[in-house]
Amino acid sequence: MTAAQFNWNVRVYYEDTDTAGVVYYANYLRFFERARTEWLRHLGLNQEKLAAEEGLRFVVRRATLDFVAAARLDDLLQISVRILKLAKASLELEQEASNQGRRICAATVQVAFLRNADFRPVPIPVSIRAKMQP
Repeated sequence: MTAAQFNWNVRVYYEDTDTAGVVYYANYLRFFERARTEWLRHLGLNQEKLAAEEGLRFVVRRATLDFVAAARLDDLLQISVRILKLAKASLELEQEASNQGRRICAATVQVAFLRNADFRPVPIPVSIRAKMQP
């Protein structure tokens, strides 16, 4: 099991498109969120269990998106997740939506690791860090 690069596919549905028939820009954030959740599952991490049992959670602190091309109804997009930087209490991810190898949207996402009780940053536990090492 590796955290080096994770890929997840998502089909574009009618509800994902705008009046021009292309994916509405905000929906890329949804696609990226789902891919990050699936990536964590792939690593054996359950976000609900982490929050309920350990009082910890991952939250998006910052996201920067670059829209390159249009995705359309019925396209099958590949969403990738790759760690750029693993810090003490956060990680920076590179995410990309592509269609048949063509980049559609790219993002840099900073995710913080917080304590539920006060939403303060805490160090990412060693057991979780180990799963995220390439």
